[in-house]
Amino acid sequence: MLFLQGMRKLFTDIRSIHGIETDPKSLLKGTEMSRVDSIHDAWLLTDNGNFADWGSMQDSNLPKADEIISLQGLEVLPGLVDSHTHCIFAEPRSTEWEMRLKGATYEEIAAAGGGILNSAAKLRSMDEEWLYEKSLNRVLTMIAHGSTTIEIKSGYGLSTESELKMLRIARRIKKNVKATIKTTFLGAHAVPPEFNGRQDDYVAHIINQMLQAVSEDGLADHMDVFCDRGFFTPEQTLQLLEAAARYGLPAKIHANELGITGGVQVAAQAGAWSADHLEHIGAEEIECLRNSEVMPVGLPGTSYFLDIPYTPARMIIDAGLPFALASDFNPGSSPVCNMQMIWSLGCSRMKMLPAEAFNAITLNAARSLRLENTAGSIAIGKQADFWTTETGNAVQSVPYFFGVNHANAVYCKGTKV
Repeated sequence: MLFLQGMRKLFTDIRSIHGIETDPKSLLKGTEMSRVDSIHDAWLLTDNGNFADWGSMQDSNLPKADEIISLQGLEVLPGLVDSHTHCIFAEPRSTEWEMRLKGATYEEIAAAGGGILNSAAKLRSMDEEWLYEKSLNRVLTMIAHGSTTIEIKSGYGLSTESELKMLRIARRIKKNVKATIKTTFLGAHAVPPEFNGRQDDYVAHIINQMLQAVSEDGLADHMDVFCDRGFFTPEQTLQLLEAAARYGLPAKIHANELGITGGVQVAAQAGAWSADHLEHIGAEEIECLRNSEVMPVGLPGTSYFLDIPYTPARMIIDAGLPFALASDFNPGSSPVCNMQMIWSLGCSRMKMLPAEAFNAITLNAARSLRLENTAGSIAIGKQADFWTTETGNAVQSVPYFFGVNHANAVYCKGTKV
């Protein structure tokens, strides 16, 4: 796709602009998360794809621009940041969903060859072009719901060839959409059948072969590990993340989805940018997060779909910590690509205030990818990523009216996409 980007664009007749920052911060903690700054009856100026200024329509002199676009009373919000997705996959796993409805647990399905291994088996034989087209369409749907920054993980290949295939597809998507795409190598998502009973050998294989291949091709921005009961131990996780650091890949981590298993402590020790899931945490984990720069990330779509506990957002925020939310969009445990729905679940199921959940899917989510200087808020110099909505009082009303797409239009770097 070819995107044309103008110079100065003036958006006028805006009912409200939400999420503006006159004094930009890298993240919001504790009570800071309950505040969203807004301006009403406003105009918004972009310059060469970045936010340049904003003000009141009552100003006597509006700034000059190459193009003037009336938004006719719509509201404007910063682009949403989805920092944890598995959107490249071969097929849905709806049969497993029906198994769970009959009483099977996530771990029982995985032990029977379902779950991640099921997705891996299907993806390995999948034609790369077909897989690209399916994955691109999913990303376009995510963008249409307001997500302008999206992380994409591998992890459904579990072999060097198939993991590289997934990461090549993610890079190709990056070239063909206007949204910001970041890629994460997740070879340590599960142990493939050919390494059954030899988990340490698979860890060595990732370190000695897969990481080198991923690094040589420059396909990943981060390294992730599924550190949890039945998957990778804290010791194996640390070994993997230390190896990734030698290749210049920052750490992200799946932690404590299935129990308190030491994932948070490993994330802090490895200097991980984020610890995601955290459905199970206690006082020790809270204190560990307090003494680190790890961003805690909750994935309420997973809790909703698997009927497992939700990340205790109130405990985390009330402890004065930052907190982010992401979709975990994947075929087995969170088939939701709509971050507006994640916003709503953060409120209705995790007892977050609408403003807190808004900041969790914008600025704090950007921080979990270390993109807070370019994404996550409307601030001068940041990329002009935003979406418009007819919904009034949007910060409260979007998560209230759940299950619909409130996005009227989506802009990436000032261009309508």
